[in-house]
Amino acid sequence: MAKTYQKLRDMLGAEVLGLLMFLVVVVIGFGFASPRFLSAANLGSMAFQLPELGLLTLAMLVPILTGGLNLAITFTANISGLTLAWVLQSNGGVDAPTSAFVIGVIAALAVGTLAGFVMGVVIAYVGAHPILVSLAMMIFLRGLGEFLTHGGDISGFPEYIQPIGHGFFLGIPIPLLILLFAAVGWHLMLSRTRHGFAAYMLGSNIEATRYSGIHTKRTLTLVYTFSGTMCALAGIVMLSRFNSVRVGHGEAYILITVLACFLGGVDPFGGFGRVFPVVMALVILQVLSSGLNLLGANQHLATAVWGLFLIAVMVIRWIWNRFARKQY
Repeated sequence: MAKTYQKLRDMLGAEVLGLLMFLVVVVIGFGFASPRFLSAANLGSMAFQLPELGLLTLAMLVPILTGGLNLAITFTANISGLTLAWVLQSNGGVDAPTSAFVIGVIAALAVGTLAGFVMGVVIAYVGAHPILVSLAMMIFLRGLGEFLTHGGDISGFPEYIQPIGHGFFLGIPIPLLILLFAAVGWHLMLSRTRHGFAAYMLGSNIEATRYSGIHTKRTLTLVYTFSGTMCALAGIVMLSRFNSVRVGHGEAYILITVLACFLGGVDPFGGFGRVFPVVMALVILQVLSSGLNLLGANQHLATAVWGLFLIAVMVIRWIWNRFARKQY
């Protein structure tokens, strides 16, 4: 048993193995607590709910790796979704041609990318703190969205966009496939490109990175630009899934994305973290949310549990680090 555990630990890593074991315990626990938990309907529901949160978490991941934060992820996603909605509404609404959808998607991605680019430029070249810059962008995008929509929803889109949010491809939900492709792309960017290496270096020591010849300002700008693009992709998926879009959708997601990153082993001060453990952490949080809902727990209680969970993760990490230091 010990040899098997060691092989799994060497193959997956201690962080992933620990998360996997915890996920198994949680799934078994909820499976016994509610007979509906392991039903095909509930598993399918989780598969459709996970992607929008997953894409926003990927958007949060890379800024944290550099020692920063992007508090504007949900409002960047929403303003991108509003851009797509505006293009579709301007071209016939439910009767909008596919060409309008393509133009709307390009416009949505451009808006999200632009929001990230502006944050990156201010953070990198002005030297303002990422929390302040992203908070300012969040307030700006929220105010702009409320002004344009008068605080209401925009709905009524062509039927051909519904498969993006509700369809299947080879038996797998399309939103989940989008998340998987995005996660693989993020993993390759961080592990196989110079930009990914530079992002890790920035989180470890920005001054040493600058002296090593890496263009730190350009790297920071790209980090927030790519984060904005990922937010836009999340906004497109959310619009397709709900067939509507509004400014305040998913405000609570900010807490969950940060929690998923820290639970997945990302260092809050930057410099360390991987995509796969973060995806595992997302699955755990989705399982906890769905399990609590099936048990009749209030949604506000689930949010409180996530907050306590974040505190517990920090305490356990502190205990583990002290134990590891004593071993050496």
